[in-house]
Amino acid sequence: MSLPVHLVPSLADVTDGAVVTVEGAEAHHAVTVRRLRVGESVTLTDGIGTSAQGVVSSTGRRVFEVTVSSVSSSPGPSPSVVVVQALPKGDRGELAVEMLTEVGVSSIVPWAAARSVAAWRGERAAKSLARWRSTAREAAKQARRSWFPVVEELASTPDVAALLGSADLAVVLHEEASAPLASLDVSDAGLVAVVVGPEGGLTDEEVAAFSDAGAMPVRLGAEVLRTSTAGVAAVSALLARTPRWG
Repeated sequence: MSLPVHLVPSLADVTDGAVVTVEGAEAHHAVTVRRLRVGESVTLTDGIGTSAQGVVSSTGRRVFEVTVSSVSSSPGPSPSVVVVQALPKGDRGELAVEMLTEVGVSSIVPWAAARSVAAWRGERAAKSLARWRSTAREAAKQARRSWFPVVEELASTPDVAALLGSADLAVVLHEEASAPLASLDVSDAGLVAVVVGPEGGLTDEEVAAFSDAGAMPVRLGAEVLRTSTAGVAAVSALLARTPRWG
């Protein structure tokens, strides 16, 4: 069984035999909630590719120390997948973020689509974004990831169009599209972008803007998925056609 993962600010210059101190909320959760004990093996990660395995050498109320036995670095995932997620209502946004993190996306972009029921404004926007980021962080630890996904700031439709134009392969999930997602060739794509619309569907203007930016409207199948699950289904179908899941 893989070891539990804890996020630390940095693992720069950490080598075998070094002692790393973990403090604050991360340590409090590990010691108080998870009941971490001296002698347990754990993995520490900086979330940007470097991980260190070691044994817990001491614990306190909001602190624990790990004596490192090995350090490793891994390249960023390729292809890299960014998902533009239209704002769902209620807690379905966190559900989408959790599942997208578990399947391995590199970044998640919350999008204020024209037909999004939810709206992020003022203090609510800051709190909602913080919840998405917290959800991504905890899901990444649960999934034993060494590269944690980035949850970007809220994007507008022009922001999304600009992002799609920079991707090697960009798709827009659309129930009226004629091309199936399964027909796409992702073998040479370094950056894949997937747009997931809101429960109310995409407007013609949004589809046109994204198509003009180089994105292809595609359908998953005969079924219409909810916005909170469509993204993870699409990303899974795409990654299954790459060496990452090969």
